[in-house]
Amino acid sequence: MQDARETRIRYLIIGILFAVSCFSFADRSALSQAVAAMPKEMNLNPQRMGYLLFGFGWAYALGQLPSGGLLDRFGSKRVYGIAIILWSTFAFLTGCAGFVSASLAFTTIFILRILSGLAQSPVFPGNGRIVAAWFPTTERGRASAIFNSSQYFALPIFAPIFGGLLHHYGWQSCFWFMGAIGALFSVLWFTNIYGVKDHPRISQAEVETIERGGGLVNTDANAGAKRNTLTWVTVKMLLSYRMLVGVYIGQYCITTLTWFFLTWFPLYLAQERHMSVLKVGFAAAVPGLCGGFGGILGGFISDGLLRRGYSLSFSRKLPIMAGMALSMTIIACNYASSQTIMLLFMSISFFGKGIGALGWTVISDTSPRGMVGMNGALFNLCGNLAGVTTPLIIGYIVQKTHSYNGALIFVAAIAFCAIVSYGPIVGEIKRIELTPANTTANL
Repeated sequence: MQDARETRIRYLIIGILFAVSCFSFADRSALSQAVAAMPKEMNLNPQRMGYLLFGFGWAYALGQLPSGGLLDRFGSKRVYGIAIILWSTFAFLTGCAGFVSASLAFTTIFILRILSGLAQSPVFPGNGRIVAAWFPTTERGRASAIFNSSQYFALPIFAPIFGGLLHHYGWQSCFWFMGAIGALFSVLWFTNIYGVKDHPRISQAEVETIERGGGLVNTDANAGAKRNTLTWVTVKMLLSYRMLVGVYIGQYCITTLTWFFLTWFPLYLAQERHMSVLKVGFAAAVPGLCGGFGGILGGFISDGLLRRGYSLSFSRKLPIMAGMALSMTIIACNYASSQTIMLLFMSISFFGKGIGALGWTVISDTSPRGMVGMNGALFNLCGNLAGVTTPLIIGYIVQKTHSYNGALIFVAAIAFCAIVSYGPIVGEIKRIELTPANTTANL
């Protein structure tokens, strides 16, 4: 460990988290873009597409609690790194499904989406855990906003690439491309990600800055020899706090908007707005960029309020509630006659959604010490139940009404529910300190 001037390794760490998270979200959206070029024999109508998206979302949600326990037990580097290798492999194999019959291809892709959902389950609990370790409290809003903004930048970065691959090489090339990118990211991960005190290029001054500012620098110390947090006692204890329950419900609402954007938004542009495959890639990039910039701005606003002396509760809740109010403008797309006006309202909506997406910052602020992974996993489990419900609900609405108008009303209503959740339900935001009265030997 270097002891000279203070390094800034934590900024490298957040850059890697952003890049890998973008890759994860791109993998989740690849199928929605590739479907337009898939053989008609697969019969991927909105309802069958909903089943494929449901398969990933269900498995991703199911894997949250086990992944949180594994992260706390074996450390972020090992668990997260293996996850990158696995979901990259499943992406590559999805492309290979094009070599089997159309009926068998649907089943094969469905199984691979389930496996990919399980493999990607450590991503955001791992991100939250790493940020809690590597960043002081006054920088967590920005750090969490940066990795969380990946959900918006993923489409602008990858959608044009997917569009070009689809146009020139066919749908399978998208998944082979993702497999190759995953191999590169796995190398980047294992050569640069370490615990705070174990990083070979960090200075003692930076370690002290992080620790003095509230960073949980010992999060990955003695990984593999830690207590098991994957118990029902832990889950019941976390669910006994109204503040956390409110945050969990809020994340379900916010993630509903995310899943609409990742899964149904490209289809909305193609089916409701009649855009070509190539045009969808570029049109989807506009709201995505707005959401990404909104996400980063939300983090800066929150940290700025905190530095100016406002309470932690006010600093975190104001951007969340204001952003969700702004995101409700999505309903105006139902009344937009031109593509330009529709994209304007969609961009405003996702800009607001980005500002309000500070849930992971709140998790880093509130998690009991030694349970960041498990609390993040439970939070992400509740949030990504939206990955199960959103594809099915919107698929049902579109199938029955032959229109996306009802789907956009549904998304706006869920955004309002997020405001209610972060208001009276969450209450004061503060770190939960475990005492002998609220923990047991089973933890």
